[in-house]
Amino acid sequence: MGTGALIALQGLNSAVIISTLLLVAIGLWIIYGLMGVLNLAHGELLALGAYTVVAAGMLGLNGWIGTLLAVIVVGFIGYLLERTFVHRLYLRPLESLLATWGLSLIIRQVLQLVFGAAPRRVSAPVTGGVPMLGMAFPVYYLVILATTAIIVPLILWLFYRTTLGMKIRAVLQDREMAQCLGVKAATINTYAFVIGAALAGFAGAMIAPLISVEPWMGSAFLVRSFMAVIVGGVGAILGVVGGSALIGGLEGVIAFFGSSVIAQVIVLGLVIAIIRFRPEGLFTQK
Repeated sequence: MGTGALIALQGLNSAVIISTLLLVAIGLWIIYGLMGVLNLAHGELLALGAYTVVAAGMLGLNGWIGTLLAVIVVGFIGYLLERTFVHRLYLRPLESLLATWGLSLIIRQVLQLVFGAAPRRVSAPVTGGVPMLGMAFPVYYLVILATTAIIVPLILWLFYRTTLGMKIRAVLQDREMAQCLGVKAATINTYAFVIGAALAGFAGAMIAPLISVEPWMGSAFLVRSFMAVIVGGVGAILGVVGGSALIGGLEGVIAFFGSSVIAQVIVLGLVIAIIRFRPEGLFTQK
């Protein structure tokens, strides 16, 4: 395989890394960027989605059914969490940090008790490869790319072209004024949190065939998705897209030519520099 083909193939692999990171970061952006809740349990919601697919496979269900169940199950769990205690944490960053950290530990231990600590493997719902650049590129990778290309415009449409999205943004910008205009802020917050949780479950289900499913698998994705949101800026979803592209693409390229450890160090250093010199994010207007 020539150098050009290797570079092109690495570009495709980087696109998959960016897509998986973006799927996780969008859900985090809704909960953290829009609602102001530092949800350290977001990674565990992702793990719940992955383990839902594992459970579906144990029951002999199709992988796509498992993915649908992951969205429903994690979305419902998100609803229960929001209505029981998360709604008390809005605009309380320190309390939300501590509470969701404790929640993440609880979910992780429950997953370990139910499924064990041993890594689980999940088969992709579609198999085979597409001949590309002299080798077979997995069809499932293309499914992830296509899914991300559909999800992002849908989220944009939801938040900027629907009544629900308008109400969510109104509550974000001025909660008291929105309530004076008749917007039920508590209900809107519930909708937003459920959407964010369901997206985390969906991301976990899509990522599960690519990695080992473990109770603590969400930690790495949580850190990287937080970096993507911070680098891109919390003001708009396009910032999350840009942040995910920068973090995922840079990490993938450096890991390809060097090592994953060096990639993580460089990316973390870049994030620290961005926080220092442009804390509002690279892709937001001052």
